[in-house]
Amino acid sequence: MISCSRVHAAVRAFSIHFFLSLVVALLMAFLVLGVWFPHPLRYLAGGLDLFWILVGVDVVCGPVLTGLLYAPKKPRRELIADLSLIVIIQFGALIYGIYSIAQARPVVLVFESDRFVSVAAAQVDVANLPQALPQWQSLSWGGPILLGTRKARDGIETLKSIELSLRGLEPSARPGWWQSYDDSRPLARQRMKSLPDLRAKQVPEVQAAIDDAVEKAGVSIDRIYYLPLVSQKFLDQWIALLDVEANIIGYAPVGGF
Repeated sequence: MISCSRVHAAVRAFSIHFFLSLVVALLMAFLVLGVWFPHPLRYLAGGLDLFWILVGVDVVCGPVLTGLLYAPKKPRRELIADLSLIVIIQFGALIYGIYSIAQARPVVLVFESDRFVSVAAAQVDVANLPQALPQWQSLSWGGPILLGTRKARDGIETLKSIELSLRGLEPSARPGWWQSYDDSRPLARQRMKSLPDLRAKQVPEVQAAIDDAVEKAGVSIDRIYYLPLVSQKFLDQWIALLDVEANIIGYAPVGGF
């Protein structure tokens, strides 16, 4: 029979471990959700799902194992061995989780033809990084950078681009094709569409989501435009709201194609 003192000690050990794990989780939340996956990319790129998996493993499983294995009457050496093993397992899971999230983090948000594309670190053709302009030859750790894509320079490059796209490597994921968003702004202004027209075609629930995004943007809906916002995981669930100069001023959870 488990004694009350054993239960009390186990609960206390669980609580201490849970509190320490929670502090780590809060720091990770700031990094993952506040820096690497800003709204709405945490949904588009899957950052929120990965974060909750990380929290489930580190904040729940670690302290639970501590509570189950902790016993004050255990020999000190055995107790230290048990707790050390738990910490090693938890730390290993944390490192693997951070690595997985880092690979999925959006590093660029690229205007491509008629849409904005969120590109994760794992999607980028890193062999092509030396061909990018110097400021973009290393992948961002401080959140996605807004860029554009250039046009093919000649017919040969056009054919090569089509071949790469068929293999799943779009221009948005090729550093050698990146250019300043300002250079792509004129095309973005040509391709952006009227938000009131899109709103008129939606059901009331979607119209309410658009209205909420417009209110947050602080601009009259008659002066707001949009382009689809896509990722490798989601192709038609979000739009980027644009002002008359094609600056991104907000987002809305609605298909834009």
